[in-house]
Amino acid sequence: MKFRFGFLSLVLLSLIVVGVSNTSCDSNEFDFDNDPHGNFDAMWTILDKSYCFFEYKDINWDSIGVSYRARVTPTMSKDALFDLMAQMLAELKDGHVNLIATHDISRYWSWKEDYPSNFNIHIIDKYLSTDYSSASSMKYKILEDNVGYIYYSSFSNPVSNNGLSQILNRMAICKGIIFDVRDNGGGSLMNVERIASRFFNERALVGYISHKVGPGHNDFSELFAKHLDSSNSIRYQKPVIILTNRGCYSATNEFVSTMKHAHNTTIVGDKTGGGGGFPFSSELPNGWSLRFSTSPTFDAQKNHIEFGVEPHIKLEMTPEDINNMRDTYIEFARKMINRGV
Repeated sequence: MKFRFGFLSLVLLSLIVVGVSNTSCDSNEFDFDNDPHGNFDAMWTILDKSYCFFEYKDINWDSIGVSYRARVTPTMSKDALFDLMAQMLAELKDGHVNLIATHDISRYWSWKEDYPSNFNIHIIDKYLSTDYSSASSMKYKILEDNVGYIYYSSFSNPVSNNGLSQILNRMAICKGIIFDVRDNGGGSLMNVERIASRFFNERALVGYISHKVGPGHNDFSELFAKHLDSSNSIRYQKPVIILTNRGCYSATNEFVSTMKHAHNTTIVGDKTGGGGGFPFSSELPNGWSLRFSTSPTFDAQKNHIEFGVEPHIKLEMTPEDINNMRDTYIEFARKMINRGV
């Protein structure tokens, strides 16, 4: 049985990326057998033509392909083939790259597992106690020193304009806000825009994006500017401290990069985990799905954010604080706000 696929047509959402139109790439087609070698070759070729970080990460994809293909055998089981292909995907060092089968999903977690967590949800629960409020998938509370604290666990969780206005209305009496996105693995870029727009008073350049226009590793479009419009609803004017760690990935990585340009905002914590490529999916002859990065994003200075965003102030949780169920980040941010940042 032969499997035929066309080269990618990348569709970029206009509501996320202003000025980027739909783009079709080269229409060359390839045929692969539905056997171990055919599926391996299909995956290697799809990535070779479409993955966007080969040059930036200095990856020799040809050499990797030769090395791993030598381990493919005609009679290997689907589990063995899956594991081998997953190992090859890990060479890309990209949390947006996954092989998805009915029995398993490959994952690359080193972007956070190789670093200190700097986060303990049980300590956060102690700060929030049982009298916190909840709106727009956020837990929030005014701490005893009149500093507002907001914890948002996932950009996949829905955010409403009314909910955001309710939170910011209540936080109006505070000296400032601590906005905690640690261990937030990403989600919807619409939520990124909706939240971030509450901290900008005017339209601002917040980054750039490019996308593949051909099969070569360096076949990219020009950089397209990304602008964020300020909200026409309630906007917060007092100091804002964003807390980050390596668990901030994908849409959260984008949020932190964007918030670096918000007025009165300071990023405190660890470098984010990265995830600066927009993911796209394709299919292999055996029906397995392949997810991978196709469009690199950049900060406003045109630097890649694939490997994360640096904070304004680097901070580590201390063992003493952890043992005493204190959050080093929150306490540091409270002191900043109380002394006027």
